[in-house]
Amino acid sequence: MATVVPDPAAAALDVATLRAMIEAGGWGQLHYLEEMSIGLIASHNAGTACSLPIAEAIDASIHLEISPDAMEAWLTLTPAAGGKVVSVQNVLDLLAENNVAEGIDLLAIESALRAGQVERAVVARGRPPVHGEDGRLESLIPEVRDRRPRINFDGSTDYRDLGDIFVVHAGDWLMLRHPPGEGTPGRDLLGTVIAAEPGKAVMFASKLAGTQFDTDNPDLLVAAMTGQPVVVSGGMIVEPVYKVAQVSMASGNIDFDGSVVVAGDVCTGMKVRATGDIEVGGVVDMGTLDAGGNIVVKGGVLGALGRKTGEDCEVRCGGNFHAVYAQQAKVAAGDTIFIDDTAIQCELSAVNHVKVGGKKRGNIVGGSVQATYSIAAKVIGSPNRALTRCTIGVNPKLLQEAQELAKARDALETQLLEISKLLDFASKNAGRVQPNMVEKARVTAAQLSQQIVEKRAQQGALQQQLELAQGARVVAEQILYEGVEIHFGATRYKVSGEHAACAVANGVDGPELQALK
Repeated sequence: MATVVPDPAAAALDVATLRAMIEAGGWGQLHYLEEMSIGLIASHNAGTACSLPIAEAIDASIHLEISPDAMEAWLTLTPAAGGKVVSVQNVLDLLAENNVAEGIDLLAIESALRAGQVERAVVARGRPPVHGEDGRLESLIPEVRDRRPRINFDGSTDYRDLGDIFVVHAGDWLMLRHPPGEGTPGRDLLGTVIAAEPGKAVMFASKLAGTQFDTDNPDLLVAAMTGQPVVVSGGMIVEPVYKVAQVSMASGNIDFDGSVVVAGDVCTGMKVRATGDIEVGGVVDMGTLDAGGNIVVKGGVLGALGRKTGEDCEVRCGGNFHAVYAQQAKVAAGDTIFIDDTAIQCELSAVNHVKVGGKKRGNIVGGSVQATYSIAAKVIGSPNRALTRCTIGVNPKLLQEAQELAKARDALETQLLEISKLLDFASKNAGRVQPNMVEKARVTAAQLSQQIVEKRAQQGALQQQLELAQGARVVAEQILYEGVEIHFGATRYKVSGEHAACAVANGVDGPELQALK
């Protein structure tokens, strides 16, 4: 309280002087009452007697909020102004008043009190449930090949040597099925238990050729024969492996349901077909290879393009193709083509990527090269301007898959809408729909919802692939020569002059030469 006693000789009073007097009196921490002080100053300067409060002690205040799911408690603290401060016990008492008995964070409370003022600081957290892990299939063979379809969204390539075909024998362990986890229940701030969802069980596929289950453990898949283990959707199969020293007139053509290993060469005019992988230790000289999986040629491939031989030779595979070099060869791969050294006057076609050049030269000279996402080599073209045609960024198969997925999802959503109408009618008209029909509709709705989620995820993955195709590039890591033509669908880019390390990709106005990133 401040009292004005009129005194004609007193000096005029201002805000700064009044605040200094309050500080000098030891009341600086009190809450300053600005409006009252203005009235006091006015009375003093006018010589009018008065007595007014100009500062007051205010206690600190706390407020607690609890999240709608009762998993977090938020503390708001307003600091004291010369009044009582808040203690840890005050906060604990407030939590108890709000029935918060779980997840109290003493360190967070102490930190908030040290700060003096906080807005919705978390001082208690419930314990969310830990849902059970899904069951999984674990490969017990570290060298097994994986033939499941895959796409590298980042456009990266793997320069691995696919190596020799790995062989297992009857009784060898292949794959172990792990059961799903039950999970750990949680608890909210009020002590209510939150149930955990168990993981989803995983099942082996119904037919896994060349395998059987262990007699003592139905979750253990073992080999039933000697052959090559291959990971497939839902487990692993064992394909028989056929080994031959050389494919020539002496051995005859090979048509085998499994994988084929040729220690030496595939001679002129000879054919090798396999549902699995094909591995050639030597050279393929104007021969034909057709594999459902990968093809590895430890030497090179010599084709018949441009030659008047009458031989129809081609290399085709459903997975990756890997060779040291290729000359006048026609190669088609369902995934990626890797050539370590050179590709001269070839027709190369890969669904995803073509990469020429590992630790060796890495030249693409003449011919045509086609891929959806990337074509990369150290040198593309030649100093004599040999016509080299690159086609990039087009995959009609992806567009067709995207359209089919959209159509299937629309059909599922239409079915779900009709069932939702039935369930809505049943909820508003008790007794008019038989309970068994309602339950069946609920089960069907849940199944349709799950299928729609899966279709949506598949559409998202396809969309990523289509967007990546729009960003497809032809990369020359060292030199890009004149004479190279690069086609992006209906548009074409003709290289003029010689360029150091660069890339050609779609720009704002169409295909353009870009710095190599």
